[in-house]
Amino acid sequence: MLRLLSTGSELFRSFSNFHVIKSLQVFTPATCSTICLAQVNLENNESLEQSKDATEVLSKWGCNDDDLTKIYSRCPSLRNADATNIQSKLSLLSGLGIGASDLVKIINCRPRFFASRINGRFDERLAYLTSLFESKEVLHKAIVRNPSLLLYDNSHDIQATFLIYEGLGVKKSDLIQMLLLRPTLVSRTSFDDEKLEFLSRTGLSRDSKMYKYVVTLIGISRLETIREKVENFERFGLSEDEIFDLFGRSPHVLTLSTNKVQRNMVFILGTMKLEAKIILKYPHLVYVNLDTVLKPRALLAMRIRDMGIEMKITESTILRTLRMTEERFLNLFVKCHQKEVANELMEFYIRTKESKRLAQSSKKFVHKGFPF
Repeated sequence: MLRLLSTGSELFRSFSNFHVIKSLQVFTPATCSTICLAQVNLENNESLEQSKDATEVLSKWGCNDDDLTKIYSRCPSLRNADATNIQSKLSLLSGLGIGASDLVKIINCRPRFFASRINGRFDERLAYLTSLFESKEVLHKAIVRNPSLLLYDNSHDIQATFLIYEGLGVKKSDLIQMLLLRPTLVSRTSFDDEKLEFLSRTGLSRDSKMYKYVVTLIGISRLETIREKVENFERFGLSEDEIFDLFGRSPHVLTLSTNKVQRNMVFILGTMKLEAKIILKYPHLVYVNLDTVLKPRALLAMRIRDMGIEMKITESTILRTLRMTEERFLNLFVKCHQKEVANELMEFYIRTKESKRLAQSSKKFVHKGFPF
């Protein structure tokens, strides 16, 4: 009898370390499985119970020195965190198949993750998320990309967000795909009459392949940011109808900063001598990097044309080069010439590509928070 009592008290102390019994009133099958999982993890790591600090717990859990360096650089306060509390959360994460490399990504995304209360009603949230994502692999990926999924109030946050998008015609399968692509979808979604007007002006039907991208990007974007980006394109002579048509055909233009669009557009209009409306047909002109792709390749193509080399360089030729890999571009426009000409062109290309932007070192970067 004394032996049974001793064993029972040891188990109780083990479960208490994982903060399981403290938050339970009724034992359900799911609850029991969590308790069993915690006990198994404890038995597999007998010395974890005696860990003195967070470093020892994380090390025994599988984190190497490089992982620890990344974790502590992102969350220095974790060094002095309670070892038992950390172990209880790690046990829950282990049950989801999350390893050390995933933990580094989670802490990088949410530095105060271990300060949050994921233990309470964990089984309920996990059951809901499992039914929502319908796959452990997809759920695992979603949690690593957005650890806050383990913290949201299911009935108020996730379900409410899904109802909004489903009401706008986005299918559940598409919405899950967008949730993986835009981890802040749940916390940042908002719609009003003006946003709905923006959506309608793109001219997309709910059956369009681009629709899910446009509606989610508008949903998570600030109104003032959308207005700012529309005004930025208007400065170069595009009408509002043309701009929203561009958003509908190439939604990720909404993710580009106004500074990037301005620099690319100034080069397109001022140096390449093209009309602003060219981006309606070739949106990739505002996506490519100006300093490493657009500028050096366009200038090299114009240099070939000016040298009188027997190579037909047209507007479409220049635009086509922007979508080539570096190797293919060099083979078709540089290495195909005689050695002397090829060397001259390569020297010009490298010099143009390595030229630094004026006052780049003294530029002040202003962080405006969420970019959309």
